[in-house]
Amino acid sequence: MSSNKSFKIFQRAIARYGLYGSAWLFEKLPYGFVRFITHIFIAIGFRFTIHQRKIAEESLQIAFGDEKSVEERKKIIKRCFENFGRGMIELLYHMSHEKESNRKVFFEGKAYLQEAMARGKGVIAVTAHFGNFPLMMMACARQGYRTSSIIRQTRDEKLTEFLHKKRSEAGLETIYAIPRRECVIQSLKELRDGNLLFIPIDQNFGGDGGIYVDFFGKKAATATGPVVFALRTGAVILPMFIVRQQDDTHKVIIEPPMDLVAGANEEETIHATMSKITSLIERYIRQYPHEWAWMHRRWKSRPSQEGGAIHDEIE
Repeated sequence: MSSNKSFKIFQRAIARYGLYGSAWLFEKLPYGFVRFITHIFIAIGFRFTIHQRKIAEESLQIAFGDEKSVEERKKIIKRCFENFGRGMIELLYHMSHEKESNRKVFFEGKAYLQEAMARGKGVIAVTAHFGNFPLMMMACARQGYRTSSIIRQTRDEKLTEFLHKKRSEAGLETIYAIPRRECVIQSLKELRDGNLLFIPIDQNFGGDGGIYVDFFGKKAATATGPVVFALRTGAVILPMFIVRQQDDTHKVIIEPPMDLVAGANEEETIHATMSKITSLIERYIRQYPHEWAWMHRRWKSRPSQEGGAIHDEIE
């Protein structure tokens, strides 16, 4: 085993046991104290995220170019990482404190969700890695909606099992993105059973089945799942986002249902509708840039020159 691989395994073990310990600790402590020590954890953690901060800087440069100054980008990165750290700790706390969770999350536009669920054909909640989005999913499950989410597995199998258990305890069903076939089968079943399915749709999707749409004026490889599922099941596409408020509560914003944009054929319908969804996500990111996960390489995959097929750049 190479020294680099051994170091990665060691890093994952440290992160895993740190998460175990934090989950146990936050279950016992009052929220006021958890909020206090969160600032300490974030300050320490920020110093060790050099690689992630570099990716965030690159992503902001791609998205905004000269639109934002160096100082503005630095402020966004700092707030982004603070929100990410605070969100993880909040999530661990709220998983075992349901009453506190219900008090900290409120809904705007909930009637759209109720009306869509009443149709009985399932609801596709399109969202992004934006704000404390896992808390939004958990809040919906605790509101009594049968809720599932498509999630990418972590590279640490034991951590994946731990998080799966925690999500299940909070009432949230997990559908793993890989293997792809099983993901599609489970997703269609959830929708045909009239349930709520969350699909974060803002990450790079290099490989078969993806398309390129404009995102901040650049082509971004994007999954087509929401539109394909809607075409197959008649499910409603409902954009949903969560935004942190100044008092550390969270507002879940439910947008009106998004109609499919009819094209000359299915391929055009998929492309036009996914472009519309991506434009809405961009609008939210522009309004709340510190809420998005800039540490992800959204534009990693690039169109090939031959036929527009998707391929990944080799780092």
